[in-house]
Amino acid sequence: MSKLEVLYEDNHLIAVCKRATVLVQGDRTEDKPLVEIVKEYIKEKYKKPGDVFLGVIHRLDRPVGGVVVFARTSKALARMNALFQEKKIQKTYWAIVEQTLPTENGKLVHFLKKNQEKNRSRAYDKEVKGSKRSELDFKLLGRSKNYFYVEVYPKTGRHHQIRVQLSHIGCPIKGDIKYGGKRTNKDGSIHLFGRSIEFIHPVKKEPIKITATPPQSDPLWKELTNLSMG
Repeated sequence: MSKLEVLYEDNHLIAVCKRATVLVQGDRTEDKPLVEIVKEYIKEKYKKPGDVFLGVIHRLDRPVGGVVVFARTSKALARMNALFQEKKIQKTYWAIVEQTLPTENGKLVHFLKKNQEKNRSRAYDKEVKGSKRSELDFKLLGRSKNYFYVEVYPKTGRHHQIRVQLSHIGCPIKGDIKYGGKRTNKDGSIHLFGRSIEFIHPVKKEPIKITATPPQSDPLWKELTNLSMG
């Protein structure tokens, strides 16, 4: 339980920092998912008998770390799902990419088509059959010797959206060989991180911003964190 980094907690919601390579929900690998780890934490902390309710509101790809919010009640789950559907949730991501962006800040609009069998998506400049419009804003935060630090604000929530759109403009994310990265990261992660999430609390009706810090043992993440604080 000590490995779980809790970022926010009340009677309605709990937000944690997902470590890269951990699943949010179970799959055929049968690796222990984050939802079960959080359930165990709640059960132990509050001495709850029986099953613990925990609603999955959103997900991060397995190789991606960052903020994940769960609902502790069915009411909170329904209301958070509605906020997502109404696009009243603001997410911010950090990405470390291998090539510089076309401009220091801007917008990307593509049409993404998912290949279910291969679990990957492809971006098109124009709409094709079965594609969905995908939009994000970006801002260049700085650079290291070999990489570029980018803040990303997705406006839609498509499958692998940030990874695909950045790759499509020639800026693959470090470690993301699925979408054009030069080589894998040793730990199986990619350098994409769910930095923060903002919304109006579904029950308390007050503005909430939950922020996570990427692993400071990684020199690139550490440099980007320091850069953002400066």
